[in-house]
Amino acid sequence: MRNVYVLALAQALSAAGMMTVFLLGGILGSQLAPRPGFATLPVSLTVVGLAATTIPAALLMERFGRRNAFVASALLAAVAALAVAWAIVQSSFALLCAATLVLGANLAFQQQQRFAAAESVPPGRVSQAVSIVMLGTLAAAAVGPQVALALKELLPGHEYAGSFVGVAALCVAAALVLSRTTPGVPQPRAAATGDRRPLAAIVRQPIYLVAVGAAVVSYAVMSFIMTATPISMHVHDHHSDTDTAWVIQSHLLAMYGPSLFSGRLVGRIGARAGMGSGLVLMLACVAIASAGHDLMHYWGGLVMLGVGWNLLFVSGTALLTTTYMPAERFRAQAVNEFSVFGTQALASLLAGPAVHALGWRTLNLATLVPLALFALALVAWPGQRSRNSRR
Repeated sequence: MRNVYVLALAQALSAAGMMTVFLLGGILGSQLAPRPGFATLPVSLTVVGLAATTIPAALLMERFGRRNAFVASALLAAVAALAVAWAIVQSSFALLCAATLVLGANLAFQQQQRFAAAESVPPGRVSQAVSIVMLGTLAAAAVGPQVALALKELLPGHEYAGSFVGVAALCVAAALVLSRTTPGVPQPRAAATGDRRPLAAIVRQPIYLVAVGAAVVSYAVMSFIMTATPISMHVHDHHSDTDTAWVIQSHLLAMYGPSLFSGRLVGRIGARAGMGSGLVLMLACVAIASAGHDLMHYWGGLVMLGVGWNLLFVSGTALLTTTYMPAERFRAQAVNEFSVFGTQALASLLAGPAVHALGWRTLNLATLVPLALFALALVAWPGQRSRNSRR
């Protein structure tokens, strides 16, 4: 389990920096964008960078190894964070967008850390390993937004530029930690390099589609609502940046705090029940958030959203690892990641125009469509393990 804890620490450092992007991206966009509808573009481009890099990230890791790819990506992210700081100093919206796109590319590598953890343990401990890595983000959720606000005046006259200098330092620290990772559980050569099924045969499995669907819906709904929250709170409803940071911080804690127990819970009750529980909590988010514009409507809705995301995502990731052989893992994971983060990118891109055009209540109600579709898929899924599962 040593490798899992090293990955969890790296996740904490990287995520603390990326939370600054999601917290401040919309606010900076509102200050620098040429028109209000572009305010969430920096955050959306972070997700676009993530989605566009998912397949290259998996292929680079297969070619050069996970450790080398993790370290190189974290160092590149440090450079991009400094570019964001410079964009603030220069009041350059174009540079801000370009730098956040590169930061998003780093997220594609960061997301692979949960698969690296899963490969470091026996199959029976996969959900626990995934939740431990996600738990690393809990510390980041607790301190990341506060560090961002504490450093916002580090460069006098350029509010929030200092926050991204701090992000660069966190990325360098993550690179140092990631250099200490080790290979996962060794696979027999025949298993690691043996015959592979056609990719179409893997992705056509009902169990694979349900696993991917859980992650797609969890990330799309979460990103759609979370991306719009700082704009709706701070720009439309005039809540303070401190209150906005508190809501986002609470949401992030709710996303990763359940990792203290969600891995064991999913292992005990099964992936299907875990996904069903997450779905119910996301529906509760829509009910609370669409009820009003007070601080507690935002807070209550975002907390329910975070816990629901955690259960859906942990359950989906654990289920996904049962659908492919070791030799198939990089391709199967790449398709999953592209599906998840491509959809998330679209949701994030739509969030800014949607909150301006539709308003907060209608934006939340719109998420009932993907939630209802996944509920139907979950009911229709027979729930058996794939015959080609990893045992």
